[in-house]
Amino acid sequence: MTINKKLLGAAGTGMLALMLSSQLLAHGDVTPQSVDTAGLAALGEEWLDANPYGTDHADHEKAVEVGASAYNQNCARCHGLEGISGGIAPDLRMLEPGIDGDEWYQYRVVNGAVRDGRVYMPKMADYLSQEALWAIRAWLETKYVEQ
Repeated sequence: MTINKKLLGAAGTGMLALMLSSQLLAHGDVTPQSVDTAGLAALGEEWLDANPYGTDHADHEKAVEVGASAYNQNCARCHGLEGISGGIAPDLRMLEPGIDGDEWYQYRVVNGAVRDGRVYMPKMADYLSQEALWAIRAWLETKYVEQ
C-alpha cells in the first residue's frame, strides 16, 4: 500500500471517529419526544397557575415517574442529566419549590426564551401537554437543592 493510500485511510478513519464521538456525547435528539401521561388526571387546555401534582395529589407518585422520563427525553440535553446543569442552561434543581417556582416554570415552558433573536429555550408547551410539563415540574421538585 502506498503512503498516500495509508494517509487517506487514516484521515478517513479519523473523520469517522470524530463524527461518531460527537453523536455519543449528545444527550439526545433535539426533536421533542412525546410523553405518555396515561394514569395522570387530565388538566384541560387552560394553563394552571400552580403544579397540581404536588405531594398532596393522588397522582403525585405517577407524576414523578412520568416527569423523570419526560425530563430525560426532553430537557436533559440542555439542563443536564438528573437536573445537574453543566453551565449551559439553568440548573433546574435550584428552582424554588412551591408556587414561586411554579410561576417561573410555567412562564418559561409556555413562552420559551429568546435572546438577540436566538432561541435559548423552545416554547415547550407547543410540543408537550400541560400534564407532561407539570409532571416534569413534580419530578424537579424531588431534585431540589437549596442555594
